[in-house]
Amino acid sequence: MENLVILDIGSNSVRMAINQISDDGSYREIKRIKSDSRLSEGMGRGKILQPAAMERTIKSLLDFKQIYSQYEAKRVIGIATAAVRQAKNQAKFLKAVSERIGISLQVLSGNQEAYYDYLGVINRLGIRNCLILDIGGASCELIRVNEGKSSNLTSIPIGAVNITERYHLNDNITGANLFNAQFNIRKIYSRIDWLNRAAHQPLVLLGGANRTLARINRRRQNMVRIDAIHGYHLTAEQVNRTYLNLLKGNVNRRRKIQGLEHDRADIIVGGLLPLIVLMDKIDAKKVLFSESGVREGIITEYIQKEYGIE
Repeated sequence: MENLVILDIGSNSVRMAINQISDDGSYREIKRIKSDSRLSEGMGRGKILQPAAMERTIKSLLDFKQIYSQYEAKRVIGIATAAVRQAKNQAKFLKAVSERIGISLQVLSGNQEAYYDYLGVINRLGIRNCLILDIGGASCELIRVNEGKSSNLTSIPIGAVNITERYHLNDNITGANLFNAQFNIRKIYSRIDWLNRAAHQPLVLLGGANRTLARINRRRQNMVRIDAIHGYHLTAEQVNRTYLNLLKGNVNRRRKIQGLEHDRADIIVGGLLPLIVLMDKIDAKKVLFSESGVREGIITEYIQKEYGIE
């Protein structure tokens, strides 16, 4: 039996998951922690990680290290996604993490991130035909699943944080800024030819903005466990109605919406915009939420390689 520690450095948050793996290859999560470090904050068009954002992220990793160091028989895997992938000063950040945390981060390519999303979803959700959308802080991954296989994988460099910053969607939102953001996201989608083959498919949603969408609706429906979103579904009408409510008023009003974390209120409008535009493009009738994504995909691959279990 061993403990697999996964450190997942995203653009908006850094997460730690500790999974206990049995000799037969089965596993269970025994610890999960998240810190909203906003690594991609202020990167701008120059794609430079800012000192304060890097320091916040490393501080979170140091806090996590204090926890996972207490576990025996452990293997630590560190991954980084869009913010680090896009950063021109990537090497500086990786060196700082290596020196202060003692781990070498694997910077996932966009296609690798999409593939791990696919592995995580397909092994835990049991759906064979769908379009997966993972909305992160600085990228979105789209995966078309056909008869249980990943037919197409694409990563695009837009996400909750950089959409919000670029189009000024954090507080009072003007019609002009919202239209401009929608227009440009549509242009990006129009360049992905295979998206037309995903028309009318159910959308499987991953990522922090999508989890927030689920929690808001579960709270509205008076469900006791608002975080139990795996397999939860909404109609396109419910999604659009929720988005319309988020557009009313300023960020202070959004902070009062039940189910919406205070520290996500300023990026939730931008964060959900890729979903809103995509639903319209493929004429999706419903969305389905998955708690399994990149980290679960990495666990699946690790067990296959280390334990020889398919």
